[in-house]
Amino acid sequence: MLQDIKEQIPKNVRLIAVSKKQSEERVRAVLDAGHRIFGENRVQEASLRWGSFKKDYDNVELHLIGPLQTNKVKEAVSLFDVIHTVDREKLATKLAAEMQVQNRTLPCFIQVNTGEEAQKSGITPPELPDFLDFCRAEGGLTITGLMCIPPVDDLAMLHFALLKKLSHRHGLEHLSMGMSNDWEKAIEMGATHIRLGTAIFGERDA
Repeated sequence: MLQDIKEQIPKNVRLIAVSKKQSEERVRAVLDAGHRIFGENRVQEASLRWGSFKKDYDNVELHLIGPLQTNKVKEAVSLFDVIHTVDREKLATKLAAEMQVQNRTLPCFIQVNTGEEAQKSGITPPELPDFLDFCRAEGGLTITGLMCIPPVDDLAMLHFALLKKLSHRHGLEHLSMGMSNDWEKAIEMGATHIRLGTAIFGERDA
């Protein structure tokens, strides 16, 4: 499955293998196949797994694609290489401070709640300009793109189009959008990072 997907995506699109809750065997098989870009949702789970995998495999690039609690920032900055879910001022401030302490500069995405869903993390589109200014000026973060997770019951293309419009408006290069059920549409709309779990690993074990 991995090779089939790689053959279908443009060279400028980064394929993030979402390894959350997958067995060690499955993750190691993808690593052994030569893939090196992975995504995890939780800092603690990622730390338990990738502390050893990063020692065994060179050039692993680990993306945090789930919500980040401020009390996990120190560990996240140490472990991850890219943060996709910057979504509030307190988090932005803590990330910037911790990166300075650890002398690491991680590329960051702002998570945009394109559907303005009350239960979902992310900055709403109207809030984005001020929050982006804060992250750059006050937080000193390196914001390279935007990320979204479309509402389950909406047409994903509408949300991908909105995220693309927002990225162009604010001069951001990267778009993290598209998962196992809609990644082809995301690429059509300009995704530079797609986040695939089931499409690569198969269904998770019960």
